[in-house]
Amino acid sequence: MDLIADHISHRFGALDVLDDVSFQVAAGEVVAIVGPSGCGKSTLLQILGGLLQPGRGAAQLRGAPPAGSLNPLTFVFQDFALLPWNTVEENVAFPLLHTALSPSERGAVIDDALRRTGLADFRAAYPKQLSGGMRQRVGIARALAVRPAILLMDEPLSALDSQTRELLMEDFVGLLADGAMGAVYVTHNLEEAVRLADRVVVLSRRPGRIREIVSIPMTRAERGAVDARGKMAALQADLWSLIRKEAIDAEREVQHA
Repeated sequence: MDLIADHISHRFGALDVLDDVSFQVAAGEVVAIVGPSGCGKSTLLQILGGLLQPGRGAAQLRGAPPAGSLNPLTFVFQDFALLPWNTVEENVAFPLLHTALSPSERGAVIDDALRRTGLADFRAAYPKQLSGGMRQRVGIARALAVRPAILLMDEPLSALDSQTRELLMEDFVGLLADGAMGAVYVTHNLEEAVRLADRVVVLSRRPGRIREIVSIPMTRAERGAVDARGKMAALQADLWSLIRKEAIDAEREVQHA
């Protein structure tokens, strides 16, 4: 299933946020979205996921979802968005409550999501008992439970320390390895963008327009190798060169607002 951003523009009152943004996420592809602060990245993700209607243009799905998919699009949020009174298992089960799955089918889906995220031994724990990285794994498991065609991820690692972020990037690489699921990955972190994405959409300063779409010429498996560090650093530098001036201007605008 493909996700298409078709000439999307949006404004909040008199403030233009996005202007004529068009790109496509192919089945199994990971597309990162980067750009200066305030350029509309999260707004664009909400439009792609149907949480917000654009002022102009449209977000469209094309093709059939994967077999067994209960929701073609699902979000992974920065703040985990877990129910603190529910266990890990109950949080993962939450999006399945109103589906047509039988209890045994629901249990199998939950078991699979917990296994894939390394949470099988923590199913009875509550969020307050888990580290930040483990809580984010619960959010990922909950998203996987609906078997989406495309994950929509809004800064999913930004609240975590660098060591935990590296471990979760490795988890994402594993989850995306078979190409059955794609992703749109909004981030300020250029290292995450070049580590995880097949292509990177670079937005301009507000109103966000596509400045460039950069293809990453390495497989995700190749990017994890020690001898790839130089190439990865060069790709990050190339991305930073595209947004540096506008990022500085955007930061000054925020400070003087």
